[in-house]
Amino acid sequence: MQDVLRRPDIPACLRICAGTDGSVTQLLEVLTGKSVKVETISQGVIKATREIARLLDIETGEDVNDRLVTLKVDDIVYVLAKSLAPINRMPEAVRADLMRADIPIGKILREHKLETRRDILKMEIVHRNFFGELPVLSREYKIIYENAVLMWINECFPVDERWKM
Repeated sequence: MQDVLRRPDIPACLRICAGTDGSVTQLLEVLTGKSVKVETISQGVIKATREIARLLDIETGEDVNDRLVTLKVDDIVYVLAKSLAPINRMPEAVRADLMRADIPIGKILREHKLETRRDILKMEIVHRNFFGELPVLSREYKIIYENAVLMWINECFPVDERWKM
């Protein structure tokens, strides 16, 4: 997993963002010196399939918030992020903010003072149609709160010159 972050063709700023166990949005703001805009592509509540239930350690059929967003600076997309969060496991105020969609997850966790950790599960170079022919650094991780999975997140970072800041 960490071998991907040692590749010389991955720009240093991208390695920093992909390697963090903290907020990517906050790092992007520090690196660019500008505000990051979260744009929602889709969001809704779905029933957990067997695969989603396994990822979130919940029962099949439970309600899950399914969200797909981009993180942009000056209309440049730096990250495509998909998150899955079991509705019943979220504190009410967190759930309300998450459903509002265009708030970064790290900011929601900070504002509600949730003590969490991020466990990185997988990191690899893939291709995603969203970014055309560009290689994409993909990472999957879980946000753990009170010893349970609060969210599963997949972030995709295009590997190109946008990271040469």
